[in-house]
Amino acid sequence: MVLVTGVSRYIGGVLARRLAADPGVDKVIGVDVIPPPRDLGGAEFVRADIRNPMIGKVIAQGDVDTVVHANVIATPTFAGGRTPQKEINVIGTMQLLAACQKASTVKRLVVKSTAAVYGSTPRDPAMFTEEMTAKRLPSSGFGKDSIEVEGYVRGFARRRPDAEILTLRFANIIGPRIRTSITDYFNLPVIPIPFGYDARLQFFHEDDAIAALVRGVTGSTTGVVNLAGDGVLTVVQAAAIARRPFVMVPMAAAGPLGGLGKRFGLVDFSPDQMSFLAFGRGMDTTVMRTTFGFNPTFSTRAAFEDFARTVTPVVPSFDAVTGAVGGLAGVAQQVLGRATGGRL
Repeated sequence: MVLVTGVSRYIGGVLARRLAADPGVDKVIGVDVIPPPRDLGGAEFVRADIRNPMIGKVIAQGDVDTVVHANVIATPTFAGGRTPQKEINVIGTMQLLAACQKASTVKRLVVKSTAAVYGSTPRDPAMFTEEMTAKRLPSSGFGKDSIEVEGYVRGFARRRPDAEILTLRFANIIGPRIRTSITDYFNLPVIPIPFGYDARLQFFHEDDAIAALVRGVTGSTTGVVNLAGDGVLTVVQAAAIARRPFVMVPMAAAGPLGGLGKRFGLVDFSPDQMSFLAFGRGMDTTVMRTTFGFNPTFSTRAAFEDFARTVTPVVPSFDAVTGAVGGLAGVAQQVLGRATGGRL
């Protein structure tokens, strides 16, 4: 019996449906606070909040032996704001793991984590291996939450040494159907890029992400595994593939630009995410191929190109593009003016 959290979002919902169709899986229970917008196939949906201790009853009554925690939310917009995002990510994980600890039937835990735990700084190694830690810990948002989540998972491992635990650290998941902060970013009419930088990015296709999670559930690998497609793209290369113009902005403009994007519902980026767009990040995927035995179908470029097919060209909205460029330039000018005391 497998329990999957976060089935109202794309990855969790498709994963539950895929597992339910797997002949090696007896039954699948999908939980979330709202009904999923898409069909879960043979999976059973239970409306439950992982922040509530009642999740323990769902696990106990369902005789669950495998739990997939796919309910760590990356973008505050999708959770209704930063406060509920943190509550779901951190408090929800604490309650879920407490329930797993009490349930003697639970023998395996698979956690959907993120490469954001490594942070992004100019002092980073070319490629992070699973044993490495961030040079500077993320100070806000999804990255900070994910570090706390992984900390609680390690605590659970100490309290339940009999349980098999697998933590999958995904590069930015991208594709034609999933919506994330990075897809919102490359859907902007004009891409703001930190001035003087062109970061290296890795991507993982949504189809590969679901296949990797299925393998994590049905396999026996434990520990931590980095997952990313072959190769890298720079931000400028990605903008060109997405057919988007870009404008260079000073790093100091990240805050005002993030606030502007959030106010208009365009994109929601934290300062840590802007650091990622400046310094990038690379993960070594040797363990993914050898120990975990997984080979992605899509490279980083192929995954991004598949997403880029869904990006609407900006040519028909030339006025909107020029207006956006002017707005971004105005914000950058104001920031630089404050930084230099008006001497530009």
